Amino acid sequence: MLHARLAAIDAEPVPRGEPWLVPLILAALLSGLALVATTTAMPIAAIPLGIAAAALALVGAFRKPRAFPAAELAAATTPDFALISAGLNLCHDPAVLTDADGEVLSVNRSYRHRFPTLANPLALGLGDEATAALSEARATALRDGAGHVVDLPADGAPLTVSVERVGVGRDLLLWRFPRPRRSPIGVLAARVSGTEGEVLGEAGVLAAVVDSDGLVIAANPLFTRRTQATIDGGQSLESLLAGAGDGRVRLASEGAAGPLLRLLHIPAEPGTGQPAGLALLFATGESPGIAEPASLQALLDLMPLGLALVDRDGRFLTSNGAFRRAASLDEDKVLPAFPSDLVVKEDKAAVADAVRRNSRGPAMSGDLAVRLPHQPTEPVALTIAGLRNLGEASVLLLLKDNSEEAKLKRQVAQATKMQAVGQLAGGVAHDFNNILTAIIGHCDLMLMRHTPGDSDYDDIQQIKSNSNRAAGLTRQLLAFSRQQTLRPQVLQLPDVVSEVSHLLKRLLGETVVLQVKHGRELGAVRADPGQLEQVIVNLAVNARDAMLGSGGGKLIIQTYAVSADQVAELGSDILPIADYTALSISDTGCGIPPSVLGKIFEPFFTTKEVGKGTGLGLSTVYGIVKQSGGFIFADSKVGEGTSFVIYLPVHEEERKAPAKPAAPQPKAEETWGTGVVLLVEDEAMVRTVAERALTRQGYTVLTAANGEEALEIVARGEPIDLMVTDVVMPIMDGPTMAREARLTRPELPILFMSGYAEEQLRRSIDFENVAFLPKPFSVQQLSEAARRILASR
Repeated sequence: MLHARLAAIDAEPVPRGEPWLVPLILAALLSGLALVATTTAMPIAAIPLGIAAAALALVGAFRKPRAFPAAELAAATTPDFALISAGLNLCHDPAVLTDADGEVLSVNRSYRHRFPTLANPLALGLGDEATAALSEARATALRDGAGHVVDLPADGAPLTVSVERVGVGRDLLLWRFPRPRRSPIGVLAARVSGTEGEVLGEAGVLAAVVDSDGLVIAANPLFTRRTQATIDGGQSLESLLAGAGDGRVRLASEGAAGPLLRLLHIPAEPGTGQPAGLALLFATGESPGIAEPASLQALLDLMPLGLALVDRDGRFLTSNGAFRRAASLDEDKVLPAFPSDLVVKEDKAAVADAVRRNSRGPAMSGDLAVRLPHQPTEPVALTIAGLRNLGEASVLLLLKDNSEEAKLKRQVAQATKMQAVGQLAGGVAHDFNNILTAIIGHCDLMLMRHTPGDSDYDDIQQIKSNSNRAAGLTRQLLAFSRQQTLRPQVLQLPDVVSEVSHLLKRLLGETVVLQVKHGRELGAVRADPGQLEQVIVNLAVNARDAMLGSGGGKLIIQTYAVSADQVAELGSDILPIADYTALSISDTGCGIPPSVLGKIFEPFFTTKEVGKGTGLGLSTVYGIVKQSGGFIFADSKVGEGTSFVIYLPVHEEERKAPAKPAAPQPKAEETWGTGVVLLVEDEAMVRTVAERALTRQGYTVLTAANGEEALEIVARGEPIDLMVTDVVMPIMDGPTMAREARLTRPELPILFMSGYAEEQLRRSIDFENVAFLPKPFSVQQLSEAARRILASR
């Protein structure tokens, strides 16, 4: 701000001198003349000179210095906020001028549009961590002159904040909020197709933008006219050109008689080997060099990437605006002499060495991870590429911020990890289900020989109870891995909420107020009502725990319809455009910090104390919602509460032929039966339990350890009324064995049992007259399933 102070000094009027000084000088001069006249014997001349000197002395003595009013002095140091506001409006990004405490003094139009409340910049972040980051940036700016914050959680998209100390007294702060970058190729295509492309065409330059496949996606009018290309036709740049040797080309439309052109290709991502970028065609007699900066500078300014040219001595020649913005250089600030002056001290030697090697050695390119002074903790990518035959320029610099790329890599790694954990959970749950089936089955068999009051009865019941708890844990694992068995039905969400609301009132306690609201014209959804109830209970229990610290609160459950038009207005990249029925569960609890919000759906992640949570509650909710074809989103503010919104697609009824009346189902207690059952199970412990269970219910049981043994029994011609088989078995699985058996016994009913989900096995077991029994199952459940199938024959 020194130039502003100098301008203010220049604008002040120069004082005309003290008013008493001139009379006194004249009085002294006349006194000297009178003294000379006296010494030269001329008293007659000395008398009037003395009188005049005395008179001038009296005049000077009574003239006082001019005093400036205090109002004028104060006005000289008061900032002109009208002028400041006009200057801020020249910035396209949101900008605000505040005092040292962050109080707003002046804002521009972009700031008013982005933050209508004109809030203090220190209050724009979401959560304590964001507020602390803004306060730290303010303190850094007051101390060092500038501060910076990247990816600040805020209402809407994350913010990038730049704070600079300004003002005559260096006591004001200028806050800027740069907008996110647009797609480099998209911006480049828009500019080449617009005014900039016409300017290049008037200079005789053919310009085209090519994508990663080498296809022309945009071009200036001169290019399309001379090449006769159709931009929407998916033509490649290579098909429009014909090589002429020595690095020169001709246009294929003009044939061999066409003039020679030199092709200059500037990649959008140097060093990656991708052809996406800008292609320029110049007449060979008009090779673009640094001696003709007009066309070259226009070319650089077209690029949305930060580009700069360096000569053979390693000095900057020119750069575009994107490079200056990436390096945090003001538009009116002179570029430093060398590229190494842009980075921190530790990276200077590496940058200088890379520029020297690329300027004097063979043409090549490479990336360096460097740190800039304004953000020394976040490395950025500096691409250095050697240039040839471009006048004085010998090195091309590309400066880009790869923080978004690093963020995407972390997200991909997280998604891969979640997928691997899901596959592992599904496999572990399947094996564990076989073990639990044996334990629960043996407990049931032992309970048949004991009555309440026996010494072992309570112990057996305890073992069975713990086994059922373990079975619930495996169901959670399968829900997270989306491999659990669902029984979907067409239902209305308000009905499910009503069924579970009585249970919620007991779970929430007296300190939490439950409020239920239902919207109108809700579409039906297709889901498992039992699993949806589990989703609501899990979210409600978590909300209750979040409100315990504040002594209670309010839990609000809402259902409402979301049309496809409303989804389109949301602009979500995750939620497909369709009609949904939404379920919202909100609380007034302590909230979830932003650093934790992204991890809440991970398995085994919990913020509760050791022994008070398994970390599978929200991961189970996520798995159930995704397996039901829905989507779930979480939003939270620390100290204000958390809201979960579940979107389930509206089910469209299909017209089907009227179904045949089903046979009457047997009552649950009617488990006794007669007939021959072929039991096929590769796990010996499960086979033993199932054989004993069916035998005790009156069935004759034939057992087989694999599919081959089962087919041998079928081939012997023995009567078989029901086949009970595992799905996944070595050598020959259950569905393959069942199809072979159906060749000779087409009416044979089959009961499949598996630790995997029915939906996961649906393709392999999708044929007539079959039923499915998920593991783990009890003796009662196996007997009821067998009786149900035989009764329906």
